Amino acid sequence: MIVETSEPKGALTIRTLAMPADTNPAGDIFGGWVMSQMDIAGAIAAVERAQGRVVTVAVEAMTFIAPVKVGDILCVYTSIERVGNTSITVGLEAWARRNRLDDRVKVTEGRFVYVSLGEDGQKRRIEP
Repeated sequence: MIVETSEPKGALTIRTLAMPADTNPAGDIFGGWVMSQMDIAGAIAAVERAQGRVVTVAVEAMTFIAPVKVGDILCVYTSIERVGNTSITVGLEAWARRNRLDDRVKVTEGRFVYVSLGEDGQKRRIEP
Protein backbone atom coordinates (compact mmCIF):
# COMPACT_ATOMS: atom_id res chain seq x y z
CA MET A 1 0.00 0.00 0.00
CA ILE A 2 1.26 3.47 -0.93
CA VAL A 3 0.93 5.98 1.90
CA GLU A 4 0.73 9.60 0.78
CA THR A 5 2.41 12.03 3.15
CA SER A 6 1.88 15.29 1.28
CA GLU A 7 -1.03 17.67 1.64
CA PRO A 8 -4.19 17.40 -0.49
CA LYS A 9 -4.32 19.57 -3.61
CA GLY A 10 -7.37 21.73 -4.21
CA ALA A 11 -10.36 22.81 -2.20
CA LEU A 12 -12.15 20.49 0.21
CA THR A 13 -15.47 20.04 -1.60
CA ILE A 14 -17.23 17.17 0.21
CA ARG A 15 -16.77 14.97 3.26
CA THR A 16 -18.78 11.85 3.87
CA LEU A 17 -18.67 8.81 6.12
CA ALA A 18 -18.03 5.36 4.60
CA MET A 19 -20.79 3.05 5.84
CA PRO A 20 -21.15 -0.77 5.97
CA ALA A 21 -23.83 -0.76 3.23
CA ASP A 22 -21.17 0.48 0.77
CA THR A 23 -18.80 -2.49 1.14
CA ASN A 24 -17.80 -5.32 -1.14
CA PRO A 25 -17.58 -8.94 0.15
CA ALA A 26 -14.01 -8.30 1.38
CA GLY A 27 -15.23 -5.51 3.65
CA ASP A 28 -13.67 -2.67 1.67
CA ILE A 29 -15.74 0.21 0.33
CA PHE A 30 -16.76 -0.31 -3.32
CA GLY A 31 -14.61 1.61 -5.79
CA GLY A 32 -17.82 2.66 -7.54
CA TRP A 33 -19.02 4.37 -4.36
CA VAL A 34 -15.75 6.30 -4.12
CA MET A 35 -16.00 7.23 -7.81
CA SER A 36 -19.57 8.45 -7.27
CA GLN A 37 -18.48 10.71 -4.40
CA MET A 38 -15.70 12.09 -6.60
CA ASP A 39 -18.17 12.75 -9.44
CA ILE A 40 -20.46 14.64 -7.05
CA ALA A 41 -17.55 16.77 -5.81
CA GLY A 42 -16.30 17.41 -9.34
CA ALA A 43 -19.77 18.49 -10.44
CA ILE A 44 -20.01 20.91 -7.50
CA ALA A 45 -16.71 22.53 -8.55
CA ALA A 46 -17.73 22.60 -12.23
CA VAL A 47 -21.15 24.15 -11.48
CA GLU A 48 -19.50 26.88 -9.43
CA ARG A 49 -17.05 27.67 -12.26
CA ALA A 50 -19.60 27.41 -15.10
CA GLN A 51 -22.23 29.28 -13.08
CA GLY A 52 -24.87 26.80 -14.23
CA ARG A 53 -25.82 23.25 -15.08
CA VAL A 54 -23.14 20.71 -16.03
CA VAL A 55 -23.06 17.03 -16.92
CA THR A 56 -20.24 14.52 -16.66
CA VAL A 57 -18.93 13.54 -20.10
CA ALA A 58 -15.68 11.71 -19.34
CA VAL A 59 -13.45 10.25 -16.70
CA GLU A 60 -10.01 10.83 -18.20
CA ALA A 61 -8.11 9.24 -15.36
CA MET A 62 -8.86 7.30 -12.19
CA THR A 63 -6.30 5.68 -9.93
CA PHE A 64 -7.19 3.72 -6.81
CA ILE A 65 -4.25 3.99 -4.43
CA ALA A 66 -5.47 2.48 -1.17
CA PRO A 67 -8.71 0.92 0.10
CA VAL A 68 -11.36 2.90 1.94
CA LYS A 69 -12.61 1.20 5.11
CA VAL A 70 -15.91 1.36 6.95
CA GLY A 71 -15.79 4.31 9.32
CA ASP A 72 -13.33 6.31 7.24
CA ILE A 73 -14.28 9.89 6.50
CA LEU A 74 -13.82 10.35 2.77
CA CYS A 75 -12.67 13.89 1.93
CA VAL A 76 -12.71 14.89 -1.75
CA TYR A 77 -10.63 17.84 -2.93
CA THR A 78 -11.14 19.53 -6.30
CA SER A 79 -9.14 21.85 -8.52
CA ILE A 80 -10.10 23.28 -11.90
CA GLU A 81 -7.42 22.15 -14.35
CA ARG A 82 -8.80 23.47 -17.63
CA VAL A 83 -11.72 25.55 -18.87
CA GLY A 84 -12.60 25.29 -22.55
CA ASN A 85 -15.44 26.85 -24.54
CA THR A 86 -18.06 24.51 -23.08
CA SER A 87 -16.09 22.00 -20.99
CA ILE A 88 -14.34 22.00 -17.64
CA THR A 89 -11.70 19.50 -16.52
CA VAL A 90 -11.56 18.97 -12.76
CA GLY A 91 -8.69 17.29 -10.92
CA LEU A 92 -9.82 15.32 -7.88
CA GLU A 93 -8.13 13.74 -4.90
CA ALA A 94 -9.90 11.56 -2.36
CA TRP A 95 -8.32 11.24 1.08
CA ALA A 96 -9.51 9.02 3.92
CA ARG A 97 -9.36 10.15 7.52
CA ARG A 98 -8.85 6.96 9.50
CA ASN A 99 -10.57 6.41 12.83
CA ARG A 100 -12.12 9.89 12.58
CA LEU A 101 -8.74 11.42 13.43
CA ASP A 102 -6.29 13.55 11.49
CA ASP A 103 -4.49 10.43 10.19
CA ARG A 104 -5.00 11.06 6.45
CA VAL A 105 -4.30 8.71 3.55
CA LYS A 106 -4.65 9.55 -0.15
CA VAL A 107 -6.88 6.79 -1.52
CA THR A 108 -7.86 7.88 -5.04
CA GLU A 109 -7.12 10.51 -7.65
CA GLY A 110 -8.75 11.28 -10.95
CA ARG A 111 -9.60 13.77 -13.65
CA PHE A 112 -13.23 14.25 -14.72
CA VAL A 113 -14.61 16.33 -17.59
CA TYR A 114 -17.93 18.17 -17.43
CA VAL A 115 -19.84 20.05 -20.13
CA SER A 116 -21.88 23.15 -19.40
CA LEU A 117 -25.52 23.02 -20.53
CA GLY A 118 -28.14 25.68 -20.96
CA GLU A 119 -31.79 25.45 -19.90
CA ASP A 120 -32.55 23.84 -23.29
CA GLY A 121 -30.15 20.98 -22.57
CA GLN A 122 -27.70 22.09 -25.27
CA LYS A 123 -24.05 22.95 -24.75
CA ARG A 124 -23.56 26.41 -23.29
CA ARG A 125 -20.48 28.60 -23.61
CA ILE A 126 -18.54 29.14 -20.37
CA GLU A 127 -17.60 32.75 -19.68
CA PRO A 128 -13.85 33.32 -19.36
